[in-house]
Amino acid sequence: MDSFTVFEGLVAPLDRVNVDTDQIIPKQFLRKITRSGYGPDLFAGWRYSGGTTTPDPAFVLNLPRYAGATILLARANFGCGSSREHAPWALHDYGFRAIVAPSYADIFYNNCFSNGILPVVLPEAAVEALFMKTEAMPGYRLTVNLPDQEVITPDGTRYAFRVGAFQKNCLLRGLDSIGWTLQFEDSIAGFERQHHVV
Repeated sequence: MDSFTVFEGLVAPLDRVNVDTDQIIPKQFLRKITRSGYGPDLFAGWRYSGGTTTPDPAFVLNLPRYAGATILLARANFGCGSSREHAPWALHDYGFRAIVAPSYADIFYNNCFSNGILPVVLPEAAVEALFMKTEAMPGYRLTVNLPDQEVITPDGTRYAFRVGAFQKNCLLRGLDSIGWTLQFEDSIAGFERQHHVV
């Protein structure tokens, strides 16, 4: 997993509340067992017209000004619904490295850290201000600084955010739960040798 330290990217605003994991990656695309290949199906029900592969020109991610966006600006309760880990897989595969929202569903929030995405929680008023700036200014970019726990706007405004110490450490080092466990491989092997049952 890639580490996350200081990241700067183009922002795309998804102005919808209660976006659930089936809207992020619809169930018909959950056939793969790898973490890759889901990007083209991200928000498929909204990105494409009438069940086709024809992009809906009205959907935000299909607008040319947001092409290549790597920071998703979202509304409250993002990632609600089922606990499918495919949702952060699809977001990451599309290119998103950070999400900024007022709140998230708990399981989705934790799954983001395990898949190289930083889910930033900011107050509603701050998120509303960022929506207004993103929509008013084509090419709007943000810097997300994980070590200092700040989101920084082009005009220098800084929004502080909180993150758990363990989650922060793992993301800074690019470790998912398996990678974190493998740090203790020698100790685990030693324990197994001592407790080997014949």
